[in-house]
Amino acid sequence: MMKYTIPALLLGALSVNAMAQDSAGVDLIKRGEYLARAGDCVACHTSKGGTAFAGGLPMATPIGTIYSTNITPDKKTGIGEYTFEDFDNAVRHGIAKNGDTLYPAMPYPSYSVVTETDMRALYAYFMNGVKPVEQANKESDIPWPLSMRWPLAIWRGMFAPDVRDFKPAQGEDAVLARGRYLVEGLGHCGACHTPRSITMQEKALNDGEGSEYLSGSAPIDGWIATNLRGDFRDGLGSWSEQDLTEFLRTGRNHKTAVFGGMTDVVEHSLQYLTPDDAAAIARYLKSLPAVDKNQTPFKEDDSVAKALWKGDDSKPGAALYVDNCAACHRTDGSGYARFFPELRGNPVVMSDDATSLIHIVLTGNTLPGVRGAPSSITMPPFGWRLNDQQVADVVNFIRSSWGNSAPAVTAKDVAEVREDKELIPDPKLLGSADIGKLAP
Repeated sequence: MMKYTIPALLLGALSVNAMAQDSAGVDLIKRGEYLARAGDCVACHTSKGGTAFAGGLPMATPIGTIYSTNITPDKKTGIGEYTFEDFDNAVRHGIAKNGDTLYPAMPYPSYSVVTETDMRALYAYFMNGVKPVEQANKESDIPWPLSMRWPLAIWRGMFAPDVRDFKPAQGEDAVLARGRYLVEGLGHCGACHTPRSITMQEKALNDGEGSEYLSGSAPIDGWIATNLRGDFRDGLGSWSEQDLTEFLRTGRNHKTAVFGGMTDVVEHSLQYLTPDDAAAIARYLKSLPAVDKNQTPFKEDDSVAKALWKGDDSKPGAALYVDNCAACHRTDGSGYARFFPELRGNPVVMSDDATSLIHIVLTGNTLPGVRGAPSSITMPPFGWRLNDQQVADVVNFIRSSWGNSAPAVTAKDVAEVREDKELIPDPKLLGSADIGKLAP
């Protein structure tokens, strides 16, 4: 019979304990990686073509350009010297390691509800699961006196909520509570989808603060962040939980397809959600009542489709639509499920502000391939082919056909989008009849 000495037994016990600790550490890092994806941290903290989390992405704001910071664990230029308290202060409190208040482009008002448990997982990931990159942070391009930091502390005191761990309401459905936590917290959906006051704070940080929460915003980088509440015309009133879940995870469903800034969110964040978390977000969003309770469900009108079927394209913009759009979106506006969005009854089409629709006609868009939907589909740009009046005509045709009803746009509206260099900085984005001109 083999005999063990007491020291050998102790070494064995210590070895098993170390293995358990290592396993727990790996699990914590993996959990943090998942949470970082749920929060889409890479979107802001990675410059175009740059290394993940190394910062340098320019973000236009009403007061100037802000550059995101390096959040890799590099000890010289990143957050490698941050304690957990430093990290927590920055993310949930909006206070940098040196004591400065962060610009609210970092959505710490939303992150204030993230639990300490999740914060510790995020810290473990950024310190141990992210490669350190030495890349100096760029100074923000904000003129004095707006560049002074001390007024931000006053702003934070007035508009940033107290930090608190999220807790479900008494009797709240567990799935809905999980969705509410993800939407209000790490997902920081309100940062884009909630209108802001003149002092730049979100008008509501949760549904309890008012129906403006997630009711849609002004254009951001040339795209409208849509109404996520239960409105039928320009919100999600006609969507089911399954419609929403599918859209979150794949960027498409039988009604529409993702475009603009939301493309990156699906590509870098939402596609990685577990089915349960995506379903929880969908359930929460579907629980939000409409802003305008007088809106009625969309009702299709097939008169335009019948006219086009008979060859009658006399309605203004109809001939342009047939020549440029109908091959993919069809003459009845129904599109092709999960590839080319349905235009009839589409909330984006019926939004009061047509900026998104004008933008996508001018520059096109690519629906990225993701998990569960690997096909990448591209809508070509038409800015090279259609002048401002023609774009206005085809947009108005879409917004007034098949039962759609939305305010008309003018050639001037189109020109403002086309000529805004912050929205369309490169003429190549408008396309070209000569493919050679598109070469880099």
